[in-house]
Amino acid sequence: MQKFENNGHKIYQGDALEIMKTEIMDNSIDLIFVDPPYNIGKDFDGKKDKWENDIDYLEWSYEWLKICIKKLKHNGSLYVMTSTQFMPYYDIFLQDRINILSRIIWAYDSSGVQAKKHYGSLYEPILFCVKDKNNYTFNTEDILVEAKTGAKRKLIDYRKNPPQPYNTEKVPGNVWDFARVRYRMPEYENHPSQKPIALLERIIKASSNKGDTVLDPFSGVFTTSHVAKKLGRNSIGIELSEKYLKTGLRRVGISTEYKGEILEKEIRTFETEKIEKAAILKLF
Repeated sequence: MQKFENNGHKIYQGDALEIMKTEIMDNSIDLIFVDPPYNIGKDFDGKKDKWENDIDYLEWSYEWLKICIKKLKHNGSLYVMTSTQFMPYYDIFLQDRINILSRIIWAYDSSGVQAKKHYGSLYEPILFCVKDKNNYTFNTEDILVEAKTGAKRKLIDYRKNPPQPYNTEKVPGNVWDFARVRYRMPEYENHPSQKPIALLERIIKASSNKGDTVLDPFSGVFTTSHVAKKLGRNSIGIELSEKYLKTGLRRVGISTEYKGEILEKEIRTFETEKIEKAAILKLF
């Protein structure tokens, strides 16, 4: 296990379950966002996201779910993602252990080839859970979105006395439309399942306050920690891969070097082409 820390932000490299058990106090975390391996065979820095069988995957998942619940404060919130095929199992497991307030769909389009003999998947499910349904953080004013009926159609609600225009803003519903992170996007990092900054901004704004601590036990390229820092929260990120650890140290601003290596964002193919063209133009 390795630990890195700076100005309210901690990064651990190692096994998430063991680190949560030994390094994080029970009832100490305000918000936990969990985006675990989905057991669908993706390659994460040479490690396949695939268990021997579904039962093994679910037993592993149930273990870290129980740990996460223990680490939450009494008024804390838990957001959990997984694949569409495994979310029903998570849902049933959690129903007797925590309060599920919302079942969210993160919907997105795909330019890639979709299934041809069934309906391809264009969403990922998210559970929004709280320990105490009568006492939890939800910052309504920080996440308001346009209410199209009121803002665009300018309809009047005649049920009210006197009649009034419909509201122009509202709390988002449980279907969220955020673009997936694409190769040419400025926020892109080299990771097979990077989550959008906008998705984490909504979650962190809604379910934590400045100075709160946000935990992501499967941090990947540390988008959760990156956004938490930007929004004035503290963060704890855990990641097994050394490659992604280095990305996290850079994105969270904990270190500019690792074992003598200067940590810089990977230059993408199209950026290399621009640099080469600029260099050629300078010759003329």
